Amino acid sequence: MLDHKVETFLALCQTMNYTRAAEQLHITQPAVSQHIRALEAEYGARFFAYEGKQLSLTEAGTLFLRTASAARHDDLHLKELLRAQAGRHTLHFGATLTIGEYLMPGPLSRLLRTDPDLRLRMVVNNTDALLAMLDRGEIDFAVIEGFFPRQDYDGLVFAREEMFPVCAPANPLAAGTHELRDLLDAHLLVREEGSGTREMLQRALQERGLSLADFPHLAELGSLNAIKALVLENCGITFCYRSVVARELAAGTLCRIDLPDFTLAHDFTFLWQKNSVFAPYYREVFTKLRP
Repeated sequence: MLDHKVETFLALCQTMNYTRAAEQLHITQPAVSQHIRALEAEYGARFFAYEGKQLSLTEAGTLFLRTASAARHDDLHLKELLRAQAGRHTLHFGATLTIGEYLMPGPLSRLLRTDPDLRLRMVVNNTDALLAMLDRGEIDFAVIEGFFPRQDYDGLVFAREEMFPVCAPANPLAAGTHELRDLLDAHLLVREEGSGTREMLQRALQERGLSLADFPHLAELGSLNAIKALVLENCGITFCYRSVVARELAAGTLCRIDLPDFTLAHDFTFLWQKNSVFAPYYREVFTKLRP
């Protein structure tokens, strides 16, 4: 069980406001201040400082946050493992949209067949949201396709996928060979901010001297199924991973746009809190889930 002063520290990190932290913890604001001062005295370092009127973490505070977050996560996971001994084990993790909807069903079906008593909770969200949930200890691990600060997490490569543009067979871009700049006049359908797929595309475009702003006809959608439906209706093109459109490509209802000057592949990563004492357990789950 975490020290109450550490719980106060984590609440203050989440709110960056003494009053809101006190309300969240159901204690007084002076009590929050007292806990933080005691914690700083115990470790001989200042964890918070004001920049103008804005409260922020010091370098020491940032380091302590990483360690405290991992400790809270391990504490929650230990409670879950103890419940598992009574036959109530829950595997609680997150996956990005591409992975959750198109890569996970097969591995999860194998896992549930071998462990029918397992209670499964998979959260599907974008990379930024899942990293925040992992930091708060709300999920055990995450499988993401986006970029992340590698110094903050431990992880393993779950899969590697190619990304490329697709369109409907009736779209003129379905025929012949093209250059990336030939696509600029097309209606481009992309995911929302925070999506790993979108970030991957943005970085690839930037490396080629382009950006999403160079596509005058741009639409943002938070659903891969909606994007695919619009592309199938020849309402635009999109860039996506192979697993997302494998069935449509095989059926001929979507076509890969032949783009020799655009080759892109990216790792999907299975990650957890850095220095977690449950790393061996996560590695075991990784082995069971990997496609």
